Amino acid sequence: MWRIRDAVTRSVSAENPTGEPGRGGAALDGPNASAAWDLGQGWKLSPYAVLAPGAPQVIADLTGPGTVQHIWFARPPGADRSLVLRMYWDGEEHPSVEVPFGDFFCSGWNVPTLVNSFPVAVNPNGGYNSYWPMPFRQAARIEVESRHHTPVNLYYQVTYELSPVPDDAAYFHASWRRSHPTAWAEPHVILDGVRGRGHYVGTYLAWQANSAGWWGEGEVKFYLDGDIEFPTICGTGTEDYFGGAWSFEQPAGAYREYSTPFLGMPQVITGSHTPNRFGMYRWHIPDPIHFRSDLRVTVQALGWRPDGRYLPLRDDISSTAFWYQREPHAPYPELGDIEVV
Repeated sequence: MWRIRDAVTRSVSAENPTGEPGRGGAALDGPNASAAWDLGQGWKLSPYAVLAPGAPQVIADLTGPGTVQHIWFARPPGADRSLVLRMYWDGEEHPSVEVPFGDFFCSGWNVPTLVNSFPVAVNPNGGYNSYWPMPFRQAARIEVESRHHTPVNLYYQVTYELSPVPDDAAYFHASWRRSHPTAWAEPHVILDGVRGRGHYVGTYLAWQANSAGWWGEGEVKFYLDGDIEFPTICGTGTEDYFGGAWSFEQPAGAYREYSTPFLGMPQVITGSHTPNRFGMYRWHIPDPIHFRSDLRVTVQALGWRPDGRYLPLRDDISSTAFWYQREPHAPYPELGDIEVV
């Protein structure tokens, strides 16, 4: 913090959509113009963008070199899973980030929750914050596509630094997948098809248990650099991977939510009218998982039979994988069904 560096700070929002110096809050018209009719220019005339259903809208179109440092959104009520967030680096054709809105911020169930972690914070009442550093060399484009049935008012701010980017800086990536439900005795694939060199930095799971009983006995596995049948890294259970133990029960018989800098289960949704739903994150920031040529990540959906044998489950699992790698990257599969019912 005490070093003077060769850098300048810029920020884009609905009040300064280009990030141009000295042009914040200079709109002469906007969706809140009527609220400022007696105050005029400079008094919050255009604090949000209106997203129409169907068409992606660019919210940041940046020229580098630089690094996106902080992204903030106000949660659109009820629209977490009907918005898609995409990010493109240096003019690439396929997005490096393509994730439903809420899942990117560890909030995959269209229900508000609080997250207190190092790179992602969700604060009252739906303040979505990302501190993942995202370097780019020539250009960066961030867009949001609305699949909501009505227009969405999107409040946002993207803060970035214009500064040299080191040669060894990798690009930020995030990809979403869903098994709805998981195939019998087949793992859910969190990430596959990654080619090149980089390091894996995080997992978020939105997990719906479609049967009674414990659902988290399955192992998380990392297949690295040519692994085929068996992985190099294999955990001992789902709750263990997310830093918990013994079915997340504390006291016995009750799930306990928690949120820490690098791992947590901040969301537990239980009730008589819906299946049990959970939101869990694990950030590999102090312990990134390095790969040199390829990477595949899976998790098993596994419970117990009454006779003490394991029971493969047919659960609804949505996963978001976060990693850095050198470009180019392989295109992601189609998102498919993203809605929460």
